Amino acid sequence: MSVSSLLSARYGQQAPAVPEAWSPLLDQLLTHRSVRHHLPDPVSDAQLTAIVAAAQSAASSSNLQPWSVIAVRDPVSRARLAELAGDQAHVAQAPLVLVWLADLARLEAVAQAEGLTHDALDYLEMGLVGVIDAALAAQNAMAAAESLGLSGCYIGGMRNHPESVAELLGLPPRVFAVFGMTLGQEDPAQSASVKPRLPQAAVLHHERYRPVAEQQAAIASYNESMAAFYAQQQMKVRGTWTVHSGKRVATPEALTGRDRLQAALQALGFPLK
Repeated sequence: MSVSSLLSARYGQQAPAVPEAWSPLLDQLLTHRSVRHHLPDPVSDAQLTAIVAAAQSAASSSNLQPWSVIAVRDPVSRARLAELAGDQAHVAQAPLVLVWLADLARLEAVAQAEGLTHDALDYLEMGLVGVIDAALAAQNAMAAAESLGLSGCYIGGMRNHPESVAELLGLPPRVFAVFGMTLGQEDPAQSASVKPRLPQAAVLHHERYRPVAEQQAAIASYNESMAAFYAQQQMKVRGTWTVHSGKRVATPEALTGRDRLQAALQALGFPLK
């Protein structure tokens, strides 16, 4: 696919001109899609090793590496994770689910082994570091998986019932599931399409943040691009992207259980001072 076609798929009507700067890696990144239908073929141990090596090559704050990942292949466990994540069938169907963890338990053990206290782990900053590092590692992992011919989808529903996920996976205190990731070979009979993103005029700022009011034209254009995408995919989405997004943040109930996330994390050993 040409660079122009890649940009058109990603941005719709607001695709930028083909930049002079480009690389094969950009070709791959722009073709990322959320794939929810997989063949039953397993993800091999060799593939998993390569994917985790890529994940561990991501940046880490102060090289603390406060994350871990659990590879879940057992169908019973995948089915339970699917249920906890809001009955997402593709979690049960994918041959591999990676659960990405903010893991402060290892740092606690390291400090104790050195005869040190670990009071800083009780603070919001360290919780954020765990989440950020896990996300950076996971993005590397997804890119690596796609380079190996695999595909997948992030599963934020792991945060719907954090305590139950922790119990299922045997997580100790100071560890929680930030999100999941399905991986496998895409089912060609149910292939996914690239979803348009907001125009760069809405997300790219130079020197200082541009007021949201100045982003409205770009947002209106994006509504049109998403309407075309919904029609092409025969998706029965009511209203525009702004309506959909507005409803997603309208009430605590729209968070599908995650409105109690602070209390859940505190119960799992994250005081978040």
